[in-house]
Amino acid sequence: MMMSRLQRLWLRLGQFAALAGMALLGLLDLRGGLLLESGSGTLAAVRIGLAVATAVIWLPARRRISRRLPRQALVLAAASLTVTLLMAVLDPDQRNPAGWGWTESVGLLGVLWVVARRAPARWAAGTVLAVGAALVLLPARTADGEMYVIAALFLALCGCGATVGGAYLRLLDNGRERAMATVRAEQRAEFARDLHDFIAHHVTGIVVQAQGARYVAEQDPQRVILALAEIERAGAETMTSMRRMVGILRDPQAAPDAPLAPLAGVADLAPLLAGFNGAATAVARLHIDGSMDEIPVEVSTSGYRVVMEALTNVRQHASGARSVDVSVRRTRDWLLVRVTDDGAAHRVPGPRGHHGYGLLGLTERVRAVGGRFSAGPGPDGGWLVDAALPLRQGVTG
Repeated sequence: MMMSRLQRLWLRLGQFAALAGMALLGLLDLRGGLLLESGSGTLAAVRIGLAVATAVIWLPARRRISRRLPRQALVLAAASLTVTLLMAVLDPDQRNPAGWGWTESVGLLGVLWVVARRAPARWAAGTVLAVGAALVLLPARTADGEMYVIAALFLALCGCGATVGGAYLRLLDNGRERAMATVRAEQRAEFARDLHDFIAHHVTGIVVQAQGARYVAEQDPQRVILALAEIERAGAETMTSMRRMVGILRDPQAAPDAPLAPLAGVADLAPLLAGFNGAATAVARLHIDGSMDEIPVEVSTSGYRVVMEALTNVRQHASGARSVDVSVRRTRDWLLVRVTDDGAAHRVPGPRGHHGYGLLGLTERVRAVGGRFSAGPGPDGGWLVDAALPLRQGVTG
């Protein structure tokens, strides 16, 4: 899913704050004698480059699984270990705990976190071990004996914490992905059931019309022409809906065996609201603008599901709601559905919420027919659900 504008803003602010923190640590390292204790300008520049390289790896936003990440992290770990070896073996007299590089240490912790969260599974464990070794051996650059043991144990504990944190977020991401895949599969299954009922209805009508036309062909040719026109219309409507709905049914595992549900559309909204009014404290009112006849079945059923899910959310999440307005308006090219309530702002369920994916399912369903969907706080309070469903193929907003 694409990030919203607010999420991108928070991401940029977080990246800026992290970069500022790294810069502050770098200044502390320089003040603590990093340049003087590195032995040469070249080695000092390499150490500064390693600290910058850690930020280059862990700071940017990455896709859920990044194949480049392990290679970058392994190169960084090898370079860091090489510098540690050079400083510990070739220059053993540099023994100042302030000089091993706190900026690089924090950067390697960030690398551990992002590797545990974003690296492919087959590379994650080995990469974590390599980066962890580079982190734990950092104090060997400027400390030995008891001081090294203390510093190494401290960094090892921090590294374990960063790895566990990244792995935990990875598990949450995987759980959310599985839940989203389940929602998409359920939506595809609903489409499959709707498509089955729709085709059964229209094909049955075509067969009956064809049988009737053959029966009256000799007695009333004009009625045959009318029957053929009706057959042509029903066939064209069936083919149009099939082309728009079958595109999301390509996964052979997406439509499990399930009992066929009755097909419900916008014409059935009045009974739906009557049932809501009989069980909820809020009163729902239906406003219809335009004819609801001859609406494509996938559009009609999607509009019905939008209203049904919105009413369910009002009942479960709209604290203090007293009225709900359901508006369905038909234009030349669009079916516009809007549901508003006057309750408090809905509580947004977390990933573990029992109904946390209802709006996600609606988004998938509306987008599958080429429409637009949004849900959020209304301008005058309460909650607003909007869906725009195209009545014809090729219509864009």
